[in-house]
Amino acid sequence: MQASIEQFLTVTNQIILGKQHTISLAVCCLFANGHLLIEDIPGVGKTTLSHTLARLLGLNYQRIQFTSDLLPADIIGSSIYNVETHEFSFHKGALFNQMILADEINRATPKAQSALLEAMEERQVTSEGKTYALPKPFFVIATQNPSHQIGTFPLPESQLDRFLMRLELGYPNQQAERELLLGKNRHALIAQLDMVLSPEILAQIQAAVTEIYVAPILLDYLQALLNYTREAAEYNTGLSPRAGLALLTAAKAWAFMQQRDNVIPEDIQAVLPAVAGHRLNASNSDSKAIVAPLLQNVAIP
Repeated sequence: MQASIEQFLTVTNQIILGKQHTISLAVCCLFANGHLLIEDIPGVGKTTLSHTLARLLGLNYQRIQFTSDLLPADIIGSSIYNVETHEFSFHKGALFNQMILADEINRATPKAQSALLEAMEERQVTSEGKTYALPKPFFVIATQNPSHQIGTFPLPESQLDRFLMRLELGYPNQQAERELLLGKNRHALIAQLDMVLSPEILAQIQAAVTEIYVAPILLDYLQALLNYTREAAEYNTGLSPRAGLALLTAAKAWAFMQQRDNVIPEDIQAVLPAVAGHRLNASNSDSKAIVAPLLQNVAIP
């Protein structure tokens, strides 16, 4: 299993160049069974990364382009009247796939964005009083443009909280960009990719992550981080209990990727910016700066 994970990371890094740490965090998010938000300017590889992950995991993949005229029914599906049977039948929308790319999610109105709330939290959707289960596994990878760009609607806190992590890809370094300019077309490379981790192996990994041991003293450290955000003047709103669970799960997944069966403080610190940044300050994409006071003022046990 570990060899397959290493191959998974290696192949992904061959498609998205020069972003090893960010890719490791994205894979950690999937291993923790969480949804991923990628915020950055257009053209840095957000869509390419999501498509690569779907291909390597062998998942059914569907891209939904979020626009200002998108309706919830366009995402979830709708009931259509059958003239022959004189009954309404539900036609499933694009949401009924194992991996969804919600592309430029903040270009849609809050009404359209809200169509994802139940799906991301409960792994199900409700239409006209009937509940429909979504496939397993189910991941949402959303991309959004910076809030200062024209035609964007800010994501409400309740929507942001559904995402386990928020990441930024940023510009590639000079060497990676040169390799990108001289290399093959990324879409052609993705089309040639084979599955590396099957959905069955992914389920085994996610189950193994839940078994990672967390010592009581590490829980003390995690609670100290949570309490600091709730009491310190730097933050208007502290981290919720659900955010604490997200941080714990992500730290377990990071420890698993480091081939350890227990969490250490460095695991919590490694995932803290991606997990806590968008929950503490939605308008600032610099997650490291947001959590810097936490790392400086909360002592490691």
